[in-house]
Amino acid sequence: MAIAPPRTLPRRATQVIQGRAAPAGPEEERPLAQNPRIAAVGRVLPEHWYDQETLLAALTTYWAQKHHNPERLAELHRAVQVKGRHLALPLEAYPALTGLQRSNDAWIAAAADLGEAAVRKALAQAGLTPGDVGHFYFVTVTGLSVPSLEVKVANRLGMPHELRRTPIFGLGCAAGAGGTARAADALRAFPGDAALMLSVELCSLTLQRDDGSIANAVASGLFADGAVAVVLCGADRPGPGPRVLATRSVLWRDTEWVMGWDVVDTGFRVVLSGRVPEVIRDNVAADVDAFLGAHGLGRGDIRHWVAHTGGPKVLSAFGDALGLPEEALARSRRSLAEVGNLSSASVLFVLADLLDAGEAREGDYGLLAAMGPGFGAELLLLRW
Repeated sequence: MAIAPPRTLPRRATQVIQGRAAPAGPEEERPLAQNPRIAAVGRVLPEHWYDQETLLAALTTYWAQKHHNPERLAELHRAVQVKGRHLALPLEAYPALTGLQRSNDAWIAAAADLGEAAVRKALAQAGLTPGDVGHFYFVTVTGLSVPSLEVKVANRLGMPHELRRTPIFGLGCAAGAGGTARAADALRAFPGDAALMLSVELCSLTLQRDDGSIANAVASGLFADGAVAVVLCGADRPGPGPRVLATRSVLWRDTEWVMGWDVVDTGFRVVLSGRVPEVIRDNVAADVDAFLGAHGLGRGDIRHWVAHTGGPKVLSAFGDALGLPEEALARSRRSLAEVGNLSSASVLFVLADLLDAGEAREGDYGLLAAMGPGFGAELLLLRW
């Protein structure tokens, strides 16, 4: 069951901050080269692409027989400012996915193929082989598999016998940032190792076709499918790529009602409050300032803002709270329009866009940020 929201939302939610509390002054910094680095980001999208109007027409045809207002559905779909999306399956295959088992079986098959492709692409970009990977983090919130999906990918690629695996489920849209942060944290203890972080999200396979809620209508127009793999290398493996100077997780207590799933007989039914932007606007600035301040930095020191593409209102709330100029989030808005919200993979697609553009220069700082169920945020401080 969804947790009912409180009648009033406090201006500032109580926090839990991973690690020690932020000190009054800057933390003692280790030399840049002693930090793990992001060596490569490999992105893969399913081959089945549809423009937003085609998807809207398909849903309208189905929901017109139910209790949806077609005009309202069209209004919600166009408001998310997504031009088109990639789907795991051909559009005509979705009506047969009745029940959790069929949807999840389709998720396992498609996710394994997309995950393998993303990993191969990232490793090739980094100049590494599957045998070089010592740590494998896998994140998702759109499907279930035991053993978890990274096992299928590891077996297909012949990864090492002593591979350290860490599957993560439930961080939702924050998991791409969170998984990358956990991998970077692990490499501080294993500076000679390489780590892999894989996100596969097939949001289309979670759609509840008999759910007439506004939350489900919005989700049906916003979320899409994709996979992304990040290769990180410890300090003893020199090479190009931004260094991960620090990570921080924050949990805004008593906000469980903001986002998540209700697990029902037909699968995952979305819980998505219309107050997500409000929660972000009221909380994120203090956390970002505390995180940057712990390293002697302020917002003005950050040249590259890599923000999760939660939706137009989420991006506006994030930018407004931090007082960012419109151009600071232009890359995130462009990614949202082109591929939609890919849940945990989204922020890493934005990071890949930044790396491919070659805009970052030596000495630049970047902040990678994503918010998700909890409700909370994952933050990574980067430096080139």
